[in-house]
Amino acid sequence: MGWRGILGFEYGVVQAPLGPDISGPELVAAVANAGGLGFLRAPDREAPDCMRQLIRKTRALTDKPFGVAIILAFPHEENIKAILEEKVAVLWVYWGECSKDLVIQAHQAGVKVVPQIGSLEEARKAVDVGVDAIVVQGLEAGGHVIGQDGLITLLPRVVDLVRGHDIPVIAAGGIVDERGYVAALALGAQGVALGTRFLATEESYAHPIYKRKVVELHKTEYTDVFGRARWPGAPHRVLKTPFFMDWRTLPSNENESNQPIIGRSLIHGVEKEIRRFAGTVPNPTTTGDIESMVMYAGQGVGLINEILPASEVIKRLVEGAQALILKEFASDKISAENINT
Repeated sequence: MGWRGILGFEYGVVQAPLGPDISGPELVAAVANAGGLGFLRAPDREAPDCMRQLIRKTRALTDKPFGVAIILAFPHEENIKAILEEKVAVLWVYWGECSKDLVIQAHQAGVKVVPQIGSLEEARKAVDVGVDAIVVQGLEAGGHVIGQDGLITLLPRVVDLVRGHDIPVIAAGGIVDERGYVAALALGAQGVALGTRFLATEESYAHPIYKRKVVELHKTEYTDVFGRARWPGAPHRVLKTPFFMDWRTLPSNENESNQPIIGRSLIHGVEKEIRRFAGTVPNPTTTGDIESMVMYAGQGVGLINEILPASEVIKRLVEGAQALILKEFASDKISAENINT
């Protein structure tokens, strides 16, 4: 399959959900229009009306199918109900148990279910409840990372596990270009999910300073410094910004709850105060000390050198992967001919 499509989409390129609102209608529609599979990020609170508005705004920008992602660790039942009633193409679930009941409800609504997993045990549970595809997230990924295994070791084990089940596997974690795409295909994936690369696009709803930092900074760290009060036990990978490097050894008993307010942001129509060490990334409405806010990013960030339209990201991934595979095929053919002679 590879670039030839996954889950009925034109290409095997997936735009991973970016929270809390970075993957908004503009980005998701741009990805869908370019033949990829884009995902809105559902609100972190029960907000079914807001959820419907996001879906309908996206539909006004594209006639192609797309998906919505839900964090199961947060209140979500009303949001999922709205998603299923709106009959989006795919429901991505993560950081929580993907139950058989949820899969049945989604299938009854004509919605496919794709859980993100970070371990072989989670993958087994996903297979048992009848999901439609599995996103395998490696430790290299940006944002909140649920597992401890690297993609290159976890991915082929999940591929072996699902063999014979007709469940496509999507690779996620540190993939930003055609080389990562082809490597994932070689390990058995049928598609790739990119988060950080789509964050650094013209259509993403990240603050311009955040986008610039993704281009300028080349190192990340796996940490738990940000958002401890609101989402305890949820480690994450962030850019090594000067602020983070100053506070990376924050004592474990400290969190954002008693910290000063460093900015404000409008998120899904609600004004939010941002305290130091909060887990909320800046969007274009954010004011205050932007450079002291969390900036999630994956290990592939060092390969991102410019902000591009989302359609160009997909074009380069697809055409680059095709060229690499054809080049290797031609090289192998020549080598075989030389051996035979």
